[in-house]
Amino acid sequence: MNVVITGVSSGFGYEMAKIFVRAGHTVIGVARRQDRLEAIRTELGERFYGFELDVSNRANAETVVTEIISQFGHVDILVNNAGLALGLEGAHEANYDDWQTMVQTNVLGLISLTQLFLPYMAERNEGYVINMGSIAGNWPYPGGNVYGATKAFVKQFSLNLRADLFGKNIRVTNVEPGLCGETEFSNVRFKGDDDKAAALYQNAHPVTGKDIADIVFWLANQPKHININQIEIMPTSQTFGGLRVHYAE
Repeated sequence: MNVVITGVSSGFGYEMAKIFVRAGHTVIGVARRQDRLEAIRTELGERFYGFELDVSNRANAETVVTEIISQFGHVDILVNNAGLALGLEGAHEANYDDWQTMVQTNVLGLISLTQLFLPYMAERNEGYVINMGSIAGNWPYPGGNVYGATKAFVKQFSLNLRADLFGKNIRVTNVEPGLCGETEFSNVRFKGDDDKAAALYQNAHPVTGKDIADIVFWLANQPKHININQIEIMPTSQTFGGLRVHYAE
């Protein structure tokens, strides 16, 4: 299989690249950091190909997708993994630039790559789009504001893709992780404050990047007549929060 993975330079994407390459598949990794792409190529070998791209840059995405199709002929799986959260402030205190960056990457970047690859899948009448959503798209929490909204978009977009692709042999899944450690996610969210990021996971036994990669690999290897619409994953230590009431004096 030819597997495109965005946000491949770390976290879920990196773990996915390892598992697919080691299973004998070709991974076409997309990321902003050229140095990381080169390091992964050195580690994983000739089945890994890196393309430098900020997915929110539409013009560059068009060029890269054209190059990928020209070089590899087709793409079997697109994993829209690139995404980020910034800040955990309440909406009344949040930074608008952070909101805009999350929308540009989590929403516009995801739909851009999907819209560019999907016609080639439709022409072959075969393919698989795996979107990385989040439980934040299902369950609100303080400070989740725009991040949660972007992941709610990913959920509904994934469902609507399935509706649009009725009659096509193209599968779509939204993968919705909960608390995940051993990635750069919280370091990015807290803008490099490693202590604050580490405190979030201390004694929490979170899901890991490898756990999510294993699930994505499992999805990719399901029979082609099966579509998993969405799959929500939490660590055993995490569950749904109760409704809260604030009693003002």
